[in-house]
Amino acid sequence: MESQITAFLYHEQILWITAFVIGGLSFALGPIAIVYLLMPRKTRQINNKASQFIECGMDPIGDSWIRYGAVFYLYALIFLAFDVDVLFLFPVALAYDNAIFASSLRDFFEIVIFVGILSLAVVYAWIKGVFKWERKTYLRR
Repeated sequence: MESQITAFLYHEQILWITAFVIGGLSFALGPIAIVYLLMPRKTRQINNKASQFIECGMDPIGDSWIRYGAVFYLYALIFLAFDVDVLFLFPVALAYDNAIFASSLRDFFEIVIFVGILSLAVVYAWIKGVFKWERKTYLRR
């Protein structure tokens, strides 16, 4: 008898469960279906450019193999580090909104230490010259 009760435990919410499953599938598969329905058909095959690489739909100008400076990758890594670390500050801000957790001075100093370590990373990158935008010249072949 008890197994029959647990088997039909959610039978009253089956409509909501079905709606959420259909909504989730539509959010997952909907963009793919929209792109498939709205994409242009046979445009690259008509111009005999099916093997040409494209990035934005325009004809490329010049060679696609160019050198990028390593500074772009350093900027990306610094941005990624700060972007992820700022996400850690959101729960702290929510905790400080509550009066129970806001009373501790130790918590405040922990946050100051955390932001200070992030600031040291910026100072280190600045000293190493990561933020200098110098135009590099390469020899043409």
